[in-house]
Amino acid sequence: MPACYPPEPDFPEGRRAERVVWEALRDQLPDDAALFHSVNLLDREREQEIDLLVAWPGVGLAAIEVKGGFVTRDVDGWHQGSGPDRHPIHPVTQAQDGQHLLTRYLERCGADAFRARAAHLVAFPATFVPADWESPDCPRGMVIDRDDLGHCASLVRRAIEENGDGHEPLTAHGLDRMVEVLVSAMPSQSDQLAWAAQHDQRVEQMTRDQARILDTLRLQRKLKVIGGAGSGKTWLALEQTRRLARAGQRVALVCYSRGLGRYFERITETWPAAERPAYVGLFHELPMTWGAERGTDDDSDYWERRLPLRLGELARDRRSADLFDAIVVDEAQDFGDLWWVSLYACLRDLGKGGLFVFLDDHQRVFARQGHVLSDLEPLVLGENIRNSKPIAQLFCSLTGELLRPRGLDGAPVRMVDVAEEAAVGTADDAVEALLDEGWQPGQIALLTTCNRHPEQKNAVEVGGYAAYWDAFFAEDAVFYGHVLGFKGLERPVVVLAVNGFRERGRARELLYVGLSRARSLLVIVGSRAEVAEVGGGGVRKRLESSVAWDVGS
Repeated sequence: MPACYPPEPDFPEGRRAERVVWEALRDQLPDDAALFHSVNLLDREREQEIDLLVAWPGVGLAAIEVKGGFVTRDVDGWHQGSGPDRHPIHPVTQAQDGQHLLTRYLERCGADAFRARAAHLVAFPATFVPADWESPDCPRGMVIDRDDLGHCASLVRRAIEENGDGHEPLTAHGLDRMVEVLVSAMPSQSDQLAWAAQHDQRVEQMTRDQARILDTLRLQRKLKVIGGAGSGKTWLALEQTRRLARAGQRVALVCYSRGLGRYFERITETWPAAERPAYVGLFHELPMTWGAERGTDDDSDYWERRLPLRLGELARDRRSADLFDAIVVDEAQDFGDLWWVSLYACLRDLGKGGLFVFLDDHQRVFARQGHVLSDLEPLVLGENIRNSKPIAQLFCSLTGELLRPRGLDGAPVRMVDVAEEAAVGTADDAVEALLDEGWQPGQIALLTTCNRHPEQKNAVEVGGYAAYWDAFFAEDAVFYGHVLGFKGLERPVVVLAVNGFRERGRARELLYVGLSRARSLLVIVGSRAEVAEVGGGGVRKRLESSVAWDVGS
């Protein structure tokens, strides 16, 4: 399959004919070719769109104008439709102008592909054109009709070789530079900010729309919500907590990571008193509020065995008034087995008490294999609603599961290919370049996969974790963090510094989390080969659609 730009175009209702031809070419072109959809070109005050553009190493370029419906040509020219809907069209002129404008643009950008052979074609996927048909401005070999779709790639090749202008076939290097020119051109500051704002509005609306899920399941008392990154689990967890508290129940909202816990605290503080949970925060802080002794960070037996057992003991000794009618758990894949038993002990009524857990097994980034109790009714979220399509398609390729991306088509993922040891320093350069483009500091997070960034270490040592996370939520400065602590959180732009992995066995999960934290723009800084090796074939293929970015340019 060729490299497609964008990987999965959005074809509106009126452009279904383009989808038909695009799919046929996608299935027939060789792997080293490229297929572009909707290439917009501007030459001085003249604007032109190429519906489909084929770039074929060893062959050349083809600009294709697609017209759906019934297409005819007579002494008055080309027409589309029939009866009162019949109207004149100019497909050959459009295809030819698009080809010439492309060649001039590539030459102006210094791309060698402007020397490649180039041809223009028209495609009428709903119209039959006789084999012996000819027109002065359009030989039959430059037409793809409905019966040609099954072998349209070979027709494109023949048209380029027989009618193509220029003197050279397209080279692989010429294609790489052409992709860089056509795909990696950065939008203006106003375009970037406007698109990001539009995407955020869409994200919030789609997330709120998920409230209907809770409407449908309002009678459930035990529920396990399973969904990939960006499927809206955290919002649903908050909304479920709010609804339960509003109904008069005593609710605990718990999670594992400090950042997410602080987020919960800040959000719930803004709710009316009647809607706030009785307890909100880290699950391992709950036993401490009931008198459990504190342990040290390096005592794994305390966190994994003694503390959860202690929670169960404390719960059994508490008054009923201190226990909960319902418990909501986010990022539940982080919980060890002993915690689940103890959480049940925190319910006032084991039979009628509510337990609502939200999890993504692909984000098991800690060295434990807890299993959510099997008596919970499962609900699977099958859509990604918080990331742009290029980002969602990249990290979803890690899982092999179908998660429909519903975000807007956004900027392609950027890849800065550097050695592991240079990742953090180069990521700093990427942040500076993004600020120069017009992104605001509070829109950017720099995350590492192994050793923490020096800025993160300093912020925690100087101000402590509470001040560190409050600075993140203030959204007025670049945030420096680690993927382990950033689960459940996000920013419009994430620079992911792939500076190694402490445990190779968890590298894939860490990469999944890191790739999924950006809503609008993802920049990967590290070894492309390393990322592809950890991510596997799906990531390797998706990275072909990423933009190679030189942060110094």
